[in-house]
Amino acid sequence: MKRNVILLSLSQGLMITGSSLVLASSPLVGKALSGYKSLSTLPFALLFLTQMTTTVPASMFMGRVGRRLGFMNGAMFGLAGAAVATGGVYSGSFVIFCIGTTLIGVFNGFGQYYRFAAADVASQEFRSRAISYVLAGGVIAAFAGPNLANWSRRFLPAEFAGSYASLILIYLLSFAIATLLKIPHTAAASHSENGRPLSVIARQQAYIVAVASAMVGYGVMNFIMIATPLAMQFYAHPFSDTAFVIQWHVFGMYAPSFFTGHLIRRFGVANIMLTGIVLLGLCVGVNVAGSTVMHFWVSLFSLGLGWNFLFIGATTLLTETYSFNEKAKAQALNDFIVFGTVTLTSFSSGAVQHTLGWETLNLGVIPFLVFIIIANLWLRRR
Repeated sequence: MKRNVILLSLSQGLMITGSSLVLASSPLVGKALSGYKSLSTLPFALLFLTQMTTTVPASMFMGRVGRRLGFMNGAMFGLAGAAVATGGVYSGSFVIFCIGTTLIGVFNGFGQYYRFAAADVASQEFRSRAISYVLAGGVIAAFAGPNLANWSRRFLPAEFAGSYASLILIYLLSFAIATLLKIPHTAAASHSENGRPLSVIARQQAYIVAVASAMVGYGVMNFIMIATPLAMQFYAHPFSDTAFVIQWHVFGMYAPSFFTGHLIRRFGVANIMLTGIVLLGLCVGVNVAGSTVMHFWVSLFSLGLGWNFLFIGATTLLTETYSFNEKAKAQALNDFIVFGTVTLTSFSSGAVQHTLGWETLNLGVIPFLVFIIIANLWLRRR
């Protein structure tokens, strides 16, 4: 179990390294290649769109062939995406670059199940910590992704082409680690008894709150995060400062994972999720208060912390709502809804930032945070 959790944590770190590199650079690349500010976040939005549409078939595919082969297949899509994206940047083609980020999204769709794979092999007592430890692999990405984007962006004649070429190595390592996983394949057992209908599982109060919390937490985080490089460019901050802010944001997202599982066991999942919502609100307040590099740093770090508490809490709560035989469909529906929301925020973030501005973008998420506070208080009371 521990060996698998370590390997899954490394895999998670490599996936988030690639995602944070794309996050830090793709809005700027998209703006340069397309020539339109409103299309600047389209490549990253396509990544999330493909990630969303991949979650259901990826879950079903791994239910049949096992986690190991599923993750290996996903890594192959990542390799193809990195190569195509590099070619798009090098040739100056916005369309080719978008195809590359779309293929990377397929890899991420498979990679979202790293945390569930850890839950599968962990005991009930260790489950929340196993999920946390896998997500803690993202600490690697906090420093590797944005810095890799910054250091390698001029390795090739076209700016940022070197950054996407470096992703080829990232996805090669992901493939190699996947071959080392030893997760028992239990497809026969899972198909012999399908459990309750999905409609019954999804009507549970805990399932609804878990999905809604993950949906709002990830959506709000993504909405603000994607617009940050554009906002910092608008306020005339250099890319090195943007990379610095994104680095600490990703660190805030994943560093607490070393102890979030322990906090959940001590204080309860509802209290940790509510703390995450408060931290997301703090992010909004700081962003509205000012636009210096320090404001961006504090707000994005708080945004990462809030996402961590809310997302790990929601994932832990979700695992308590289905049996082993029901996991594939329950997990698939959750991730489809969550990353469907993330896709919508990805498509809209750049346009909202361009047309309405940074302050309005932040204020717009407040009603969703209020809604999810009410939902969690309602569940805790019941």
